[in-house]
Amino acid sequence: MKSSYELAMERLNKTAPASKLTTAQKKQLAELDSKYTAKIAEREIALKGEINAAQAAGDGEKFETLQRQLTAERNNLRADLEEKKETIRRAV
Repeated sequence: MKSSYELAMERLNKTAPASKLTTAQKKQLAELDSKYTAKIAEREIALKGEINAAQAAGDGEKFETLQRQLTAERNNLRADLEEKKETIRRAV
C-alpha cells in the first residue's frame, strides 16, 4: 500500500517529470549556492553593525529601516539565486 506522499509524487512526476542534472550542472548549482550564501552573509554582517548601533542609540526608526533593508536585500539575493539556478536546470 502506498502512502499519500508516494501517490502525490507519482502524480507530480506524470505532469512534470524530474529532469536529470549533469555533473557539471550540479557543480554550477553548488557554486551558485556557495556564492550567494557568502553574499547574503556579507550583507548581514555589514548591516548588523548599523542595526545594533541604531538599537543601542534608541533610534527606532533607523532600526526598522535597516531591518527592512536587510530583509529586502536578502530576498532580492535569494530571488536572483533561484532565477540563475532555474536557468542552469533548463539547460539540459
